[in-house]
Amino acid sequence: MIPRLLEKYRNEIAPKLMQDFKIKNKMAVPAVVKIVVNMGIGEGTQDIKMLEKAAEELANITGQKPIVRRAKKAIANFKVRQGQAVGVKVTLRKAMMYEFMDRLLNVSLPRIRDFRGVSRDSFDKANNYTLGLSEQIIFPEIEYDKITRTQGMDITFVIKNAKSVDQARAMLKYFGMPFKDKE
Repeated sequence: MIPRLLEKYRNEIAPKLMQDFKIKNKMAVPAVVKIVVNMGIGEGTQDIKMLEKAAEELANITGQKPIVRRAKKAIANFKVRQGQAVGVKVTLRKAMMYEFMDRLLNVSLPRIRDFRGVSRDSFDKANNYTLGLSEQIIFPEIEYDKITRTQGMDITFVIKNAKSVDQARAMLKYFGMPFKDKE
């Protein structure tokens, strides 16, 4: 079964982007390649149970088992040693990516209290978009009663073929990303 957003991309978004930005080749249209969901566990360096709990919650949210990220360097001020577990990460591609994006845009983001939209300026030099969330409880897969502490996460949309930030932003807007209005 084809995910709903993939079908929408092929039938509506790609032709609209080709028309808006005068792109002649279908293969040159901006597209989301993967979504990377990252949870940094600050206190997880001291308590391994927190790391395990975060990994379990991230697996529930994304539907995929996360990998444990380890520190590349020792940092004395943060009490981190080289090779110590500092976070968990999941990389979603293809159908899983579109299903996660659908749930994020249509179910989870509207559940944020006093939500006015996401930042328009969180694009990097490669035109990838990063969204930071402060709580994992906005996802319906997380049971509120079983939460020991709230945990933030970063969600990065890796975009290919976007020649400018405007192309990447337009594509995400057509998917339904609720950007804030210009101030």
